Amino acid sequence: MSSIYEIFSTIQRQRVSDGQIVPILSDCTDYKRLLILVWPQLGDFDSLEYAWWLEKEAALWQNAGITIRAIGIGDRNSGLKFAEYTKFRQDWLFVDPKAELHNLLGLYRGLSVKLPRFSPGQNSWLNLILMCAGVGSPGTLAEVLRGYLGDRKAPQLIAEEETIQARPLPAFRGSLFNLAGGQGFQRPFELATLRLRNMGQVLGNWSTYVPDSSYLTQRGGTFLFDSQGNLLYEHRDGGILGFAENMSYPLAFLRD
Repeated sequence: MSSIYEIFSTIQRQRVSDGQIVPILSDCTDYKRLLILVWPQLGDFDSLEYAWWLEKEAALWQNAGITIRAIGIGDRNSGLKFAEYTKFRQDWLFVDPKAELHNLLGLYRGLSVKLPRFSPGQNSWLNLILMCAGVGSPGTLAEVLRGYLGDRKAPQLIAEEETIQARPLPAFRGSLFNLAGGQGFQRPFELATLRLRNMGQVLGNWSTYVPDSSYLTQRGGTFLFDSQGNLLYEHRDGGILGFAENMSYPLAFLRD
């Protein structure tokens, strides 16, 4: 049993489904593998995009007998809104308002420039803007560009018949992306459109998703264990839009 698993096995947090403070591994008794996701703010690009991939590739982890638990920064209302939007199960989702678990695991706090007379929240905004520009956040700009330019190593993200609503764009069908390069891979603007939709969702519900802006830069991590609690895989986010080792297919590690 790994030391990281021991941390998870002793931690209690508020469960989104019923508001109860319980061990995060409660009801995790019969599984082949256990995937624990420690997410940044629930209104963060990374958290929303990760949950989207889990929904899209549900057959992959379900067929492999993988049990999932996730802990994100926010309060219960953040969790309820997140679950409603992403379809992530409320009883698998826990909230950590002060990112205490993230600190315990030694996850990257993000850039930490502090200007005098700035509040913690204002400094977080400053650091977030700098990280979005690539400062203290390696790979972020390249990943943003990949969303616009496309990626022939990544699968197609939006089905032909799917209707996309990403304000301020008008609603349109997924087949429109065929004009940008074809089918069967991530087309130009395809991922950027999904991120635009996520951004609209968060900005329209900002105070719900981000009740405390002090933790805007905190990054997360991915931890996969076998049935004995041995660590099979881990990824510690190094920056914004860096939630996976292989961003072209973030769940590739589940196929190994």
